[in-house]
Amino acid sequence: MKVNGKNHRTVWMEGSSVFLIEQNLLPFKFEIFESKSYKQTCEAIKNMLVRGAGAIGSAAGFAMTQAFLEAPEKGFWESVEKAKKEIEATRPTAQNLFYATERVFLKAKISNDPVESAIHTAQSIADKDAEDSRKIGEHGNNLIESGFRILTHCNAGWLAFTDFGTALSPIYMAHKSKKNIFVYVDETRPRSQGARLTAWELKNEGIPHAVIPDNAAAHLMQQGKIDMVIVGADRIAANGDVANKIGTLEKAICAKEFGIPFYVAAPTSTFDPVCKTGKEIPIEERNPEEVLYQTGLTEDGKVERVLVCSPGSDAFNPAFDVTPAKFITGIITEKGIISS
Repeated sequence: MKVNGKNHRTVWMEGSSVFLIEQNLLPFKFEIFESKSYKQTCEAIKNMLVRGAGAIGSAAGFAMTQAFLEAPEKGFWESVEKAKKEIEATRPTAQNLFYATERVFLKAKISNDPVESAIHTAQSIADKDAEDSRKIGEHGNNLIESGFRILTHCNAGWLAFTDFGTALSPIYMAHKSKKNIFVYVDETRPRSQGARLTAWELKNEGIPHAVIPDNAAAHLMQQGKIDMVIVGADRIAANGDVANKIGTLEKAICAKEFGIPFYVAAPTSTFDPVCKTGKEIPIEERNPEEVLYQTGLTEDGKVERVLVCSPGSDAFNPAFDVTPAKFITGIITEKGIISS
């Protein structure tokens, strides 16, 4: 995708450094962060400097590569295995993270040149993530008719993947196909990835959209103002249950009630065949401060963090919820659409 006329991926590697778009600064500032070690990349994943299933996966693959590059000759594999555990502990829900670390590690394990194998494998994971996202856009575009009003939740655009995205990829393809579409963007509190990231992406692409409060979607559905819902996924269980950003479940229930198609867009790397149902998906609980505080832009152009809740109150901050397969119309993958 282009920013200020220049093509960018969300995350990439040059030499021993991993470069990431600093998503915590968006949409107010666009900056690139250089991570010079696997531990720095771990922090970037943990602190959501990089976030989104595919982008986390690519970053994790590159972090594994950094671990191989940094490992001493003596105790080489012990060092790499220790780093692998640290990387996998950063975000417990995102399946793409585990897919990437395991793939880089196992490919290197059977190679005569583990470091070179890690570099090649991590890059191939990132490249495939971008290509899969493009294909998801092509398949999903077939579901979108001109005049459609589409609801999305959180950010599953190019910022959440290496490029193109998942939930937004069909929307980008529809727009490029000259279809007349409109996108309703859930704020997606507490971190407001919809209001801050999805809206920023759509504005850059010139796609008509409006940010709505998270609790306004059911009203719009009831009024007949939403034609379909497309969301992303962080992990998909073997039975088709889907873990995605908190708030997805209630959107799916409402869509079912009002007869609105509800689609999940995700590459097959997000499927976890070992996880039988959504009940087995670990749900990450994040710092309560993400609920209690918000970051915004003041009138004089300063980015400030402010308390938005009653002083002294505590908060509960589950990052994801699980949507049962019965509420999902279909899953859009790079291989095609799986109907529920």
